[in-house]
Amino acid sequence: MLTRTLLLASVFAVALPAFSQTPIRITADLTEAPRKLYHAEIDLPVKPGHLTLTTPQWIPGNHRPTGPVEDITGVVFTANGKTLQWRRDDVDLYAFHLEIPAGVTSLHAHLDCIVLARASDKIAVLEWEKLLLYPANVPVAKISIQPSVTVPAGWGIGTALQPTGNYDPNAKVGGTTEFHATTVEQLEDSPVIAGEYFHEFALAPEVTPKHYLDVVSDEPNDSNLRPEFLQEVSNLVREAGVAYNSRHYNVYHFLLTLSDVAGGEGLEHGQSSDNGVDELAYSDAHHQAGDADLLAHEFTHSWNGKYRRPDKLYQTNFSAPEVGELLWVYEGMTQYMGNVLAARSGLKSQAQYRDNLAASAASLDYKSGRNWRSTDDTALAASVLRSNSPVWSNWRRGQDYYQEGELLWLDADTKIRELTNDQKSLTDFFHLFLAKGGNTGPSIVTYNRAEIIAELNEVVKFDWAGFLHERVDLVNEHADFAGIERGGYKIVYQDHPSDTEHMGGGNRRFSGPNVWYSLGLRLNAEGVIYDVRWGGPADKAKLAPGQKLIAVNGHVLSSESLHEALVAAKSNTTEPIHFLMQTESYIKPIDVDYHDGERFPAMVRVEGTKDYLDEITSPLTKAPAGDAASK
Repeated sequence: MLTRTLLLASVFAVALPAFSQTPIRITADLTEAPRKLYHAEIDLPVKPGHLTLTTPQWIPGNHRPTGPVEDITGVVFTANGKTLQWRRDDVDLYAFHLEIPAGVTSLHAHLDCIVLARASDKIAVLEWEKLLLYPANVPVAKISIQPSVTVPAGWGIGTALQPTGNYDPNAKVGGTTEFHATTVEQLEDSPVIAGEYFHEFALAPEVTPKHYLDVVSDEPNDSNLRPEFLQEVSNLVREAGVAYNSRHYNVYHFLLTLSDVAGGEGLEHGQSSDNGVDELAYSDAHHQAGDADLLAHEFTHSWNGKYRRPDKLYQTNFSAPEVGELLWVYEGMTQYMGNVLAARSGLKSQAQYRDNLAASAASLDYKSGRNWRSTDDTALAASVLRSNSPVWSNWRRGQDYYQEGELLWLDADTKIRELTNDQKSLTDFFHLFLAKGGNTGPSIVTYNRAEIIAELNEVVKFDWAGFLHERVDLVNEHADFAGIERGGYKIVYQDHPSDTEHMGGGNRRFSGPNVWYSLGLRLNAEGVIYDVRWGGPADKAKLAPGQKLIAVNGHVLSSESLHEALVAAKSNTTEPIHFLMQTESYIKPIDVDYHDGERFPAMVRVEGTKDYLDEITSPLTKAPAGDAASK
């Protein structure tokens, strides 16, 4: 049964004798971001007796316990001018125990946080778990809190939090800005970016609620975003509204950091998103190819993940473990629509969409771990699989519910179109599933698999239970190509990379030559092996992650020498490729028996079939004449 979890009607608030419901006040001081330190001054209304305070552990959107308790330092509690002793919990290391003396009604806490990422001389990004402290064992939606943020003089602030007074972010006055009271749940969901080179741009001015793009950068000119890019993000706002037929926020802020120092993030929030990319990521169409879907993906999460949330993933506090079994909906459907919306809005072309989809599908199909681990298990085990280590990652599998879900929901979309003679699509499902309750403010409505199946059947009758069981629960040797093939295309392997990969829209994690679909190796630019494809030619030759490829067929390793070796081996099927390998302090020759040449995934049109892919990625809206985003 559908439940409006924001109301928490079935949840008991545990009454703590030492806590009053008067709002907590917190001031986040980001002025020492260049020194990798944030500070907080927190005033908590209390009553005499035992008090347990806590910091967040399970951060929504991270799908694992990433609360930075190890970086929280300098913790001091005072009341009526006297320092109070505290003790960390023996088991729950996120919890602090205190005894509040008689006559004390307000407790002051000071704490610092060591910030190792998302901060530079010119930029500070605050996800609130770095500084939050609040009563334990109380639903976070029931704890009132009023935040303020202090930044250096001349800095601007971007956030979905609402200032208590008149505030012009483009004035960049710096100092302390106070915001209206909210709840701990909503504050954790409301990040802040700040910086010296800050701009706020209004988007799609005819759309309500209001949408903004807030950008900070390390270099002054980088935050002056291209008009074309701003137009594409405005198109994204329009396209999402039509696709999902609802909005579940009072205002929306795309928070964007452009930095080679403080970049690297993509985290969803209900009324904003925290997006961190390289300095030049959106400087032109060439650079944009690599991050074209980021804003669309995180924006989609406002509907799918923040408003509609799996019932076992949502917890009433940040201490209880989240169950990830439906992440193939939460993340997989978002992966699908993030790429679709990026194409519809012009952030990427339809050709780039197809190239990206081909690369993603082929990568899944060549992931050997699918022979033993199901998509369901990648979701259930999400908290232990979100590792950045590439070593044997194809055999272990990782966060594959993103890409597996993308193929699954393309399969569902094209199936609905086929079953209804192209009269309905997954958009009809979104209008049931994501628009539940119409337009709302930020809130949470949970769901389970039964609702997904019921609402798919409401769109068109089909064995959706069996459809999902086969693709999610069972071990499948091959990736789900049905949506691509029903969409009028097929995956092939050619002897050269796609145009999109040349532009930087492929897998940028591995900087060496791409020989994954041929030799079964992932290399960096220096020839160090990151991963070996289980069952592939390099695996059969007993190569291993960590080894370094020094020479190929007697020539020092380079992209050219490896290319020439693959070409030669294709024409001479009796001679293996000769590698010279370094393993720790040892050098040894290894032969790899491979003769099928270079292989790069691509998508080609199947003549005489319905082109659903281009239909799916065509815009549903048209921008008003003369529209442009404005400062």
